Amino acid sequence: MDVWVWILILAGTTLASAVLIWTQRDRRYKSSASVASAYDAWTNDQLLERLWGEHVHLGYYGKPPSPRDFRAAKQDFVHELVKWSGLAKLPRGSRVLDVGCGIGGSARILARDYNFDVLGITISPAQVKRASQLTPEGMTCQFQVMDALDLKLAKGSFDAVWSVEAGPHMPDKQRYADELLRVLRPKGVLAVADWNRRDYEDGEMTNLERWVMRQLLDQWAHPEFASIKGFRRNLLHSPFACGPVESDDWTRSILPSWNDSILEGFRRPGAVLGLGPAAVIKGFREIPTILLMRWAFAHGLMQFGVFRSRD
Repeated sequence: MDVWVWILILAGTTLASAVLIWTQRDRRYKSSASVASAYDAWTNDQLLERLWGEHVHLGYYGKPPSPRDFRAAKQDFVHELVKWSGLAKLPRGSRVLDVGCGIGGSARILARDYNFDVLGITISPAQVKRASQLTPEGMTCQFQVMDALDLKLAKGSFDAVWSVEAGPHMPDKQRYADELLRVLRPKGVLAVADWNRRDYEDGEMTNLERWVMRQLLDQWAHPEFASIKGFRRNLLHSPFACGPVESDDWTRSILPSWNDSILEGFRRPGAVLGLGPAAVIKGFREIPTILLMRWAFAHGLMQFGVFRSRD
């Protein structure tokens, strides 16, 4: 049999297996434990780290966006948010809390490049373990397992609070906003970036959009997305609010991330193939959701909101 026939059979079998797994929806949000389980699995199988590096979040491609290396764009995102939020104006040694720290990519940049004293927290024990392994000895950042809706931290104990793409996993957006602001000292700096849905005041969802939204929630353990307007109201109405809140929409600047998320698998085939057939199937399993995310952000169903609060 021609080798290309075997290749097509293998590719078709792999794709069919991935679609079958995708349709099972085994990662829909049930509790914080389901979020922890999802991120433990993504961390332990090493697939995301092999493909995307130490940053799980999206990249920043400029205004207007221009082509650049995916991993470099992720680092650029951190520096751009530091600049936009006002974190860059804080003195050396400032205490920064990273809520939803992943495997510590942002925390290490904040510690290394800005000389901050960083505590990263995540609901995933596997992420804490891997973040600690990747952090050089002597670097001023540490990691702990902690629920962002129940921070075991004193009121006003941080000069800045940083949170990137953690909000979609929070079932109670007001409590999330309250906890971020509670641990922030007066005149401190808040920097938040999140995946947000279109505000319903700007138009109800069509039937197609409802189906897409259901997939975006169920596939990656999201209970609900806030709108940019909605989360800004959460921050403003918090009993711990301590200053004006500004927001912006960075959708255009992050949009190329979705295509690059898939293309990395073809640019770095060894990263996936080296982990074995199961990793290949898992990689294919994520493609439909990534494509739906890209569609949702490109067509206005989803937006990428950034928020800052500072006096």
